[in-house]
Amino acid sequence: MSTDSATEAPSRRDWVALAVLSVGLGLIVLDGTIVGVALPAIIGDLNLDLTDAQWVNSLYAVLLAALLLSTGKLADRWGRKLLFLIGLVVFIGGSILAAISDAAGSLIAARAVQAVGAAFIMPSTLSTVNAVFRGKYRAAAFGIWGAVISGAAAVGPLAGGALTQWASWHWIFLVNIPLGAVVFVAGVLIIPKTRGERGRPGADVDGALLSGIGFGALVFAVIEGPELGWWAPTAQLHLFGWTWPEEAAISAVPVAFAIAAVALTLFVFWERHREKVKRSALLDLNLFMLPTFSWGNLTAAMVAIGEFAIIFVLPLYLINALGLDVMGAGLILAAMALGAFLSGASARHLAARFGSAGTVLIGLALEVAGVVVLAIIVSGTTPGWILAIPLVVYGLGLGLASAQLTGTVLRDVPVGVSGQASATQSTVRQIGSALGTAFAGAVLSISLSFTLPEALRTAGISGETADQIATVTRQSAGTNIAELRADGPSGPLGDQTAAAVEALSSGFADGTRWSMLVATIFLVLGLVGAVRLRHSATRARGEQPQDLGD
Repeated sequence: MSTDSATEAPSRRDWVALAVLSVGLGLIVLDGTIVGVALPAIIGDLNLDLTDAQWVNSLYAVLLAALLLSTGKLADRWGRKLLFLIGLVVFIGGSILAAISDAAGSLIAARAVQAVGAAFIMPSTLSTVNAVFRGKYRAAAFGIWGAVISGAAAVGPLAGGALTQWASWHWIFLVNIPLGAVVFVAGVLIIPKTRGERGRPGADVDGALLSGIGFGALVFAVIEGPELGWWAPTAQLHLFGWTWPEEAAISAVPVAFAIAAVALTLFVFWERHREKVKRSALLDLNLFMLPTFSWGNLTAAMVAIGEFAIIFVLPLYLINALGLDVMGAGLILAAMALGAFLSGASARHLAARFGSAGTVLIGLALEVAGVVVLAIIVSGTTPGWILAIPLVVYGLGLGLASAQLTGTVLRDVPVGVSGQASATQSTVRQIGSALGTAFAGAVLSISLSFTLPEALRTAGISGETADQIATVTRQSAGTNIAELRADGPSGPLGDQTAAAVEALSSGFADGTRWSMLVATIFLVLGLVGAVRLRHSATRARGEQPQDLGD
């Protein structure tokens, strides 16, 4: 287009700033996935149960989702560079606290501090890119930004495996200190100062509280459902010194769902009210009048749910059910990173042929194909190298979808509200990642309560002993399978140990398959969203869609 040709080319300093912002972004995205492959070691060291493990993974994403709208607004108002640097300091502090944690509570609290820092960093990076780069250069910058997200998320398990096996799980957090310090110094020197247009008066504190309560309650309900009971209580809930008794008429879970529904509904009405009275609002609902923004966010949410469901459940399966070491599991999961890096580098060439939205569609189709094959071949004895093949296919799709999705979502958004728009997109991604972990963990827990006893009965192990082993396996997320494997015949099951390990591995694989199928459902919904996104993008250009089969 002529506007592109008239657009001033970014300076070398701008491109270096993009690199610094991308490394800062990669740091917090990496931290969202690096924990997964180290979870079995953390579970064993700190005596976590499955619910604790889900919170270690999910709380980071839950708080990010709750805070991003607020911090995106702050980035526009206070300056994106300032918020980015503050976020790095807080994030490094949280990493130090996580590294020295010696119990579930302290580790989960440290993850919360990390999330606050990450919530300052993430919208600052994207809105700065959106403000600095224009025209065709913006598309290239967004491609780099999206490739960093997919690449860092995919390489996290490999990095986590290497650090855990060759040092200890504490180093998955300690590594953030030198990296964060380098990014901070580079950020002070290189990143340009930008801020949004001077907005309306007032701070939308009520909107921030309502969105935080709504998203937090929703993820809490999904994670705690298998343990506390979806309707009738099956266990006590202890929260801040207060107890929800097992004898109560109803579980805390449906109450949490109701709180989430009420809070999020009130949030929408409140944001409309803020708009009507011309006061500063946390979320500009008019952004969703842009079809590319609406359908793009829906697609991003579904991609994130599918991605994080896989990243949560696969390391548990590989290490506990298949008996791989941490590095071996990391290498298999690195197949995703390999695919993501290969496709992320070529995404712009495909985008030139099929458009950004068409490239997202191709990526989602590859993701669905990879996960379906993975769900089919998962078993208690599947060789790791076979599992790596569909993971490469999945990674190829992830790289294509992530690299082009960001630019497509924000293509029609005015620069003046780019902080809020980018924070909205980041919020949607984080809600998706939190729900992905929550759904995968919930489905795994529910399915294991059926698959483990059945597998043990098939192996000739029944009665109270079988019930006890199945319960411990489910609650420990399979960690006790590795313990039984290490004990051998000298363990509590004696000569039955080998048969029990084989049965438990098979049952855990079946539970993993169900989690994979749930991930597939959400990816298919994302594929539908990508079809609508491509249609909206094509209409916005006033062109007829190209035939992807050409």
